[in-house]
Formats: sequence, C-alpha cells, structure tokens
Amino acid sequence: MKNRVKGTIMAALVIGMTVSGAAGVYAGANLQKISAYLNHNISFKIDGKTFVPTDGKGNKLAPIVYNDSTYLPVRALSEALKASVDYNSRTGVITIGTPSAPNDGNTGNHTGADLVAVTYSTSQIQAIKKEFAKFDGFTTAYAPMQAVKNDSFQKVAAGGDSVKFTFKHMSVEVSPRDYAFEYDGKNVTLSNGVQAKWYTPSDTAMLTFKLDDRFVTLYSQDHSLSNAQLEKVAVSVAKLK
Repeated sequence: MKNRVKGTIMAALVIGMTVSGAAGVYAGANLQKISAYLNHNISFKIDGKTFVPTDGKGNKLAPIVYNDSTYLPVRALSEALKASVDYNSRTGVITIGTPSAPNDGNTGNHTGADLVAVTYSTSQIQAIKKEFAKFDGFTTAYAPMQAVKNDSFQKVAAGGDSVKFTFKHMSVEVSPRDYAFEYDGKNVTLSNGVQAKWYTPSDTAMLTFKLDDRFVTLYSQDHSLSNAQLEKVAVSVAKLK
C-alpha cells in the first residue's frame, strides 16, 4: 500500500511541476501580482503521517495560488517524500528521485546522492599503480574511493598526460595539467572546502579541482549522474594505499 501511495503522489508531482514551470516564467515578470496570492500553510499526509515543510529557518512554507491553480515548492515535496531533487536548466526538467536527465546545466540541487565505497581487488590496485608508474615524477597513485550506488569500476588506463578511471556512469581523470583554466565556467566549493570548477568544453559538463600536485577531472559520459553526485564523488578521491 505504501508503494501505491507514493506512486500516486509522484504521478501528481509530474503534472504539478510541468504547470508550475510554465508559471514560473510568468511569475518572474509579475512578482508583485503573484505574491498577493500567497495563502495558508502547506501540509502533506503520507502513509497517515502529517508533514509540514519549512524554508530552513523554521518558517512554514505557503503555496502560490494563481488563476485558480495551486503551485507547491518542489523542495517541500522532495523533503516530504525523502527523495532527492535535481533541476536541469538546459532541458527544464525537474527530477525527484534517481536522476535520469543529462546533467549539463544541472544546478546541483541534490539532497540524497547515495554513495558506496569502491572496493578495488588486488589485481586492480596493481593495474592502477602500473598506469601511474608510466609517468616520471607522477607515480603516486590516486583513485576515487566512492562511487554513486549502482555504478561500477570498469578499467584504468594511462593516455596523453593523464590516468583515466572508467566507471559505468562516470570517468575520473588525474593529470598534472589543469585544462579547466582554458574555459569559462562556474566555481564551486566542495564539501571538504576544496575549490573546484564546472565547465562544458563540449556537450558534457566537467568538474576539475586541484589535489596535491595534480588535477582531478570528473564527468558522467552517459549524462546519467547529476553535478551534485559528481561533487560528492570528487571529495572521495585520495591516494591509493
């Protein structure tokens, strides 16, 4: 019964978000008019339990009513369902739950990127160290220690001036060179305080940051991972013991 209730709610969200997305464009130019329709507090009843969302400062959120339609904040719905929320500005798609849309243009508003530890076998560790050993003065091996749930390590290979880890849904490259400076992008601060940069040299968003004497670049080659998920993986990159 719980799955049926949640499924019904999710189906309703798709319709509500589609309409509210169109209304958001209109609201930008008519903010004063729209704000006059704020009324009442939002509350959700899920599996018999009542949930009242707040804005993070303890203030209860209110819906916006316009032209006899009620629009709800997507973040409030995400919190009520305990699900992640991502917004892709390129496609205009909001995803609640596991993201499936391309991540270029993604704002990184992700609240539940589930990571799992990456366990490298003895032979894989040897292979990784062998690839790094191909570079003079660049022999210390680094590797991502976590990956998004359902992702998996495929192979590692040295090429050009970098060592590339290929996973099913992402790639991680370690290089002594910073290629990010050649492109305009968006600077972000990772959860460990490290400064990083998002940029899009082609049709795939890339994240680069400096780690010790090298630069690490992450991207999702199949566009299935969100920016926020990659930012979380980035924090796990460390020396391989």
